Amino acid sequence: MKHVVDAGKTLLVDGPACVSVLSGNVSVLGALLPLEKNLVVREGKRLPLWVNEMATVELMLGEGACINEVAEGTVPSSWDEAVKELLALDKPVTVMVMGGVDSGKTSFCTFLVNSAVMADLRTGVIDADLGQSDVGPPSTVGFSLVNQPVKDLFELEAQCTVFVGSTSPSGSISKVVDGLACLKDRVLVAGLDFLVINTDGWVEGKEASAYKVGLVDAVGSSAVVGIQQGNELTPVLDSLRSIKTFVIDSPQLIQPRSREKRKLLRKLSYKKYLKGAKMQSFSFSWIKVEDSLLGAGAPLHHKRLNALTNLLGTRPIYSEESIGAILAVLKKSEKVTETQINDAIEHFGKPVKVIREGDEQGLLVGLKGEEDTFLGIGVLHEVDYKRKALKVYTPVVEKVYKLCFGQIKLNKNFREIGLSTVYSVNL
Repeated sequence: MKHVVDAGKTLLVDGPACVSVLSGNVSVLGALLPLEKNLVVREGKRLPLWVNEMATVELMLGEGACINEVAEGTVPSSWDEAVKELLALDKPVTVMVMGGVDSGKTSFCTFLVNSAVMADLRTGVIDADLGQSDVGPPSTVGFSLVNQPVKDLFELEAQCTVFVGSTSPSGSISKVVDGLACLKDRVLVAGLDFLVINTDGWVEGKEASAYKVGLVDAVGSSAVVGIQQGNELTPVLDSLRSIKTFVIDSPQLIQPRSREKRKLLRKLSYKKYLKGAKMQSFSFSWIKVEDSLLGAGAPLHHKRLNALTNLLGTRPIYSEESIGAILAVLKKSEKVTETQINDAIEHFGKPVKVIREGDEQGLLVGLKGEEDTFLGIGVLHEVDYKRKALKVYTPVVEKVYKLCFGQIKLNKNFREIGLSTVYSVNL
């Protein structure tokens, strides 16, 4: 359908939708929309189309999509003011953007990145929002060099990525902090003038505040932008006395997303990064497994295996022992009690983790090449404990040297179905 919008208005498009500008001048967060070129709005996302001069647009709306015309600008005036000051800072500049869930962080990052690109600055963006990552798969921290204005950060391809394996930072703080610092060190060789870092929406409470301050310290931010809806960022911003800080408004045009909508967006992202995947087999002897009980030790000595079998009341189909723990894998049909496990712990004097064959199915994994370079993600189909091989569904074609287990489980349609610490070293 065709729709005419007057100058000075914003057309809000909630996906899934496809938009084409037939005439006029329309932009999205500072990126001009070329005439008669399709703009895809993902399901679960809202894009604000700012009409600079009267425009005619053609719209194709999918199920659940809608449009809404509003008589106000795309961005608050505080955004324009902050961007002008940020662009004027001595280069190189690293700007970290903070805010709660649905505060407008990603929209502001997009606007800021576009402004820097149009100012002819060599610009890059790091997306450290694990749960709603646009640059890189969910559960990762991804970097992309930006050469031209973008309508949606999802358009960008991650050029350098760190796998965390969780969509929430609360249980992976050190991984995120260390990964972000490592990633910034890697991208510095790109000779950037302007680096924008998006962060997650975890801001409430002392632990969240300490985490955010730790992120700033780890990357050596030049400036921090806080999108505050109340006083939730005050503890963080007050701690950053030696860093230039900006507090900007959360736009009224932001659409709060439900938990299901967020999971849907992650599903679309998993599909993007698993496109062209096929089943591959990796022998335990070919690759290293990172931060995992599986592959961390050696087979139990015959006597110790017999003792473990007696204590559990069943013989494991696979077991190994490391300095810190014992891993025992049982058949699917076998069961043990907490008392039996505790008896085994007391006997061996170390943690004993008991899992069942098949518990690993659907686990998200990260695959690395030489020198810890991230190659891509995959989904663990099964572990063949007899042949000591892992079957992984992944599009990665390069030689894999290391595999990292995440905590997210996906079904066959790449929808999240829960969390798992099946091989976790944190017992």
